[in-house]
Amino acid sequence: MTAAPYNYSYIFKYIIIGDMGVGKSCLLHQFTEKKFMADCPHTIGVEFGTRIMEVHSQKVKLQIWDTAGQERFRAVTRSYYRGAAGALMVYDITRRSTYNHLSSWLTDARNLTNPNTVIILIGNKADLEAQRDVTYEEAKQFSSNLCFLFLLRSAVSRSENVEEAFLEAAKKIYQNIQDGSLDLNAAESGVQHKPSAPQGGRLNADSQPAKEGCSC
Repeated sequence: MTAAPYNYSYIFKYIIIGDMGVGKSCLLHQFTEKKFMADCPHTIGVEFGTRIMEVHSQKVKLQIWDTAGQERFRAVTRSYYRGAAGALMVYDITRRSTYNHLSSWLTDARNLTNPNTVIILIGNKADLEAQRDVTYEEAKQFSSNLCFLFLLRSAVSRSENVEEAFLEAAKKIYQNIQDGSLDLNAAESGVQHKPSAPQGGRLNADSQPAKEGCSC
């Protein structure tokens, strides 16, 4: 008996990283459940969620690991970096310490993932402008210098940039597949190619340039 085909063509592994309390779990919940939570409990170790998105007329299943931000869990959470195709790095615009610690999170991401892992910087709680402790300009410059996409996300219930963050990462991963810079046969690629996908893993890209990003 022939097995039923998968209802998606690819699996992409994502990780969400950043300090405790920046809103990583709320980001995951809002994306996977399409429901806003004003206050999410702190993650102990890791949390997991999935969602299927359509990208360039192909269905992609995102497997997303939300990692704890506490230092005492770093040894555990680092093991989840391996084989990640995308990384969402989150800070709280009202807490400068969470921005200052980005270099540490980025070091782990660079050291523990593959060189083609797509990294997106997310400034959370963008609606709390009166409490802002990190300027847009400095965060934009930080992301531009390192050549990855920068987005702001509101702490209130609007979800536009939540969707955009995951979608833009998926588009870039697709681009890496198409141009051959991502080896689908390598376990560390963070991508699994399912039987329902076109042979060869090449895609008809019609993506638009990522906002606030650059082509490195």
